[in-house]
Amino acid sequence: MLRSLDIRDLLIIDRLALEFQPGLNVLTGETGAGKSILLDSLGFVLGWRGRADLVRAGADQGEVEAVFDLPGDHPARTVLEDAGIPAEDELVLRRVNRADGRKTAWVNDRRASGEVLRALSDTLVELHGQQDDRGLLNPRMHRRLLDSFGQLDPHIAEVKAAWRALSASRKALSEAQAALDAARAEEEFLRHAVGELDALAPEPGEDAELDARRRLMQAAERIGEDITKAHQALGSGEGAEARMGDALRWLEGASEQAGDVLNAPIEALGRAMNELAEAASGVEVALDQLSFNPHELEQAEERLFAIRAMARKHQVAPDDLGEFADGLRVKLSALDQGAGAIGALEEAVRSADADYQNAADRLSTERQKAAKRLDKAMGDELAPLKMERAVFETAVTPSDAGPDGQDAVTFTVATNPGAPAGPLNKIASGGELSRFLLALKVCLTKDAGGLTMIFDEIDRGVGGATADAVGRRLAGLAQGGQVLVVTHSPQVAALGGHHWRVSKTVTDGITLSSVVPLAQSERVDEIARMVSGDTITDAARAAAEALLRG
Repeated sequence: MLRSLDIRDLLIIDRLALEFQPGLNVLTGETGAGKSILLDSLGFVLGWRGRADLVRAGADQGEVEAVFDLPGDHPARTVLEDAGIPAEDELVLRRVNRADGRKTAWVNDRRASGEVLRALSDTLVELHGQQDDRGLLNPRMHRRLLDSFGQLDPHIAEVKAAWRALSASRKALSEAQAALDAARAEEEFLRHAVGELDALAPEPGEDAELDARRRLMQAAERIGEDITKAHQALGSGEGAEARMGDALRWLEGASEQAGDVLNAPIEALGRAMNELAEAASGVEVALDQLSFNPHELEQAEERLFAIRAMARKHQVAPDDLGEFADGLRVKLSALDQGAGAIGALEEAVRSADADYQNAADRLSTERQKAAKRLDKAMGDELAPLKMERAVFETAVTPSDAGPDGQDAVTFTVATNPGAPAGPLNKIASGGELSRFLLALKVCLTKDAGGLTMIFDEIDRGVGGATADAVGRRLAGLAQGGQVLVVTHSPQVAALGGHHWRVSKTVTDGITLSSVVPLAQSERVDEIARMVSGDTITDAARAAAEALLRG
């Protein structure tokens, strides 16, 4: 509920503080007194897009503050939570418009964007007038309004879930078909490449191993002769081993007569003989390793070059050829099994489509039922509004399938029997349109709690008993909630629980607008003015008193 509205330096308002109440609040005044300025100011603090030149002439900035009561279950709390703003029992919106056009907003003393303000506005206020295009006159909103009236959320949730499943299955089929088409486009390449790789069968690390073996064999051709000569120099016969053996035997023969003098050389020769034998053995091993078939080098080089050529061809490292081949085999396997996979996915799409169609059909049936209930409710509301001959019909027609079903919903009216039906804003006159909109609001907002509903001259073009019926419907809407009505109708004004008068004064060439709450005696004069004009007669006062008595 809107509790207060504080306006400073906006348009022709210098300072205005209003305290609103639950129930039906009416605002009256002369044409041009500034009633619409109040709505402009409220729209400004709620983030609505409107006129840009709001700052009062001569002021540096204009400011509006609105305070709302916020019960614990109010949907605005969800908006606040999403925006990271603490929620309290009191919601304070403040917005400043500087003379240079810059705008700044706060929600509960936290900086906030216009987007947050508008999201809060959707949960706090509904504005309706003869040219209401934010909902009732907008055909794109009619389906949502009918769904809300029929309480069809469970059916809509079922359809949305079925649509998501159908969309996912269609996407999976599309992706699989695209992959299969791509695989088919390169099938010849895949089969040829896999055949080449299978024939080559490269192993991880084989490139390095072949390269090392090749280098060794190339080196063996250059160093083999020297190693052979060294082996011959170390070996028996005329080699070092034979000569050292002779020297050892000679020294051992002489040692018997030389005493201890030859012990050290004999021991050293023994050690040298052992080291010499180990060296000779190592040279023999080296000769064995360096020995190879003359064709082995050629074979190693051919395989090494083949592996590297294959790696260059496919632009991968030699050690990655095996993994690359596995990837190609996966594509071939998918290609070979593609027809079966596509068939399974097509069946999944058919199944998901059937599930969606069943859910959408059930929703369509429920919408048809809700449409009949709404049409009957509208008939019941139009009769007291002196439109018992008018026919309101909710047309539910087939539409393109989507997440909200496969129905288009349009509110149509025929103002007289036999007259063709058409859209609300095309068929109804100003006064008729006001009553249609009011009847719709009565039918559609019975369960809408927490909203402050604002009606801007919705009673224009009606009078007498019809205006009284409009006022009583507005008063009914206000029960247990809050309704603000800008009106020129004395019948509507008399039914208000709280009454404000909007007036305009000119002082020293400056025009200012003011709004004052009216006591009961002041209400008599104001309603009498609405009845008779500028000159208030005794008859007008009597009529006003009669209206206030109801």
